[in-house]
Amino acid sequence: MSTKTGYQVSYNFMIYRQDGLSTQTPTVFVCTLQNPMLRSTLPRSFLEERKEMGQHCQLSRKPGKRKRGFTLIELLVVIAIIAILIALLLPAVQQAREAARRSQCKNNLKQIGLALHNYLSAHSAFPPAFCVGPDGTGGYTSGGQWSIHARILPFADGANLYNNIDFTKTYDNQTDLSIAYTRTPFFMCPSEVNDRIRTTSAGAPEHYPISYGYNGGTWRVFTNSSLSGGNGAFYPNSKTKPRDFIDGMSNTLCFAEVKAFTAYNRDGDTGTSSIPGLASGVESLISSGGSNKGNSGHTEWVDGRVHQTGFTSTLPPNSKVAVPGASGALDAGDYTSCREAKSCTTPTYAAVTARSYHIGIVHALLMDGAVRSLSENIDLGTYRALSTRSGGEVIGEF
Repeated sequence: MSTKTGYQVSYNFMIYRQDGLSTQTPTVFVCTLQNPMLRSTLPRSFLEERKEMGQHCQLSRKPGKRKRGFTLIELLVVIAIIAILIALLLPAVQQAREAARRSQCKNNLKQIGLALHNYLSAHSAFPPAFCVGPDGTGGYTSGGQWSIHARILPFADGANLYNNIDFTKTYDNQTDLSIAYTRTPFFMCPSEVNDRIRTTSAGAPEHYPISYGYNGGTWRVFTNSSLSGGNGAFYPNSKTKPRDFIDGMSNTLCFAEVKAFTAYNRDGDTGTSSIPGLASGVESLISSGGSNKGNSGHTEWVDGRVHQTGFTSTLPPNSKVAVPGASGALDAGDYTSCREAKSCTTPTYAAVTARSYHIGIVHALLMDGAVRSLSENIDLGTYRALSTRSGGEVIGEF
């Protein structure tokens, strides 16, 4: 480009071939001069040829290069495409994450099962739900209210925590009170939304929850006057052995998922030997009396009582039970007529439901160590039969 004129000069020569091969398509030659005043520097033959062809050479300004970017419409189209891709991929990513959480949850239960069988090998019996003294209260020398979870720690990579426990004292009378609010990873489901410390009203750490509870039977958990247990796999002072599971260890539930920080009603002494068939029946018992607890069920991994570390098969998995006036998970309520070994003169009846954050199912450990996914729509009769150790029921597919 000329520094004097700021434009270029183009000479277009339209030459039509006369050899008969083609007379339709012109051949175009473009000659660009840096300055039109320099035309005289071209060869004479070139200028004569231009003159013979006529005035086909035109002076034209060459436009500058045009910069091109996104228009608003194009930008919106790109954004829409990205949004559609995200909408398609996000559910797949969420499903993959949930599958991973389910797998980890099952592995936690398998680890609990392995620890229980190692405990069996070491002590010739499965651990009790907790120990009750001759006077009907928690016996200090026998370990008090310490849970199954605490007793199997040495067999599940928890030896250091186990060695800090003084089983001659209750969990709230320990030299190291942090034991009660220490988190044990394989006691927590990765899908649990309340994986956190329970604190006092003053905000001090107090307890840590669990996601897996032991099988306490169908309804009656413990008779306080006679110190006799229920029909589940575990109960206070139990020392069950494989031979005690007449129904078969592969047909008896051992542990199942529970939700932490559930609401519950306790100590109303309103239970009867007649097992409720529906959630409404449990809600009726709750409304008859007792103390409603907003969100403290399944929050104490050290406490062996059924409302803290166990479950019963009174209702199907994931059943919703309302607890009036509770501040916790109102649709995940539980019921205990009176707490075991708490000066109760009547039996402890409990509707403590197995629940899960895995949609539609609850993972459960069987006494033989197998882990199954139980549908929340499982037949209630079958579910209750799975909860008895020697009921003699014939169990079909589940």
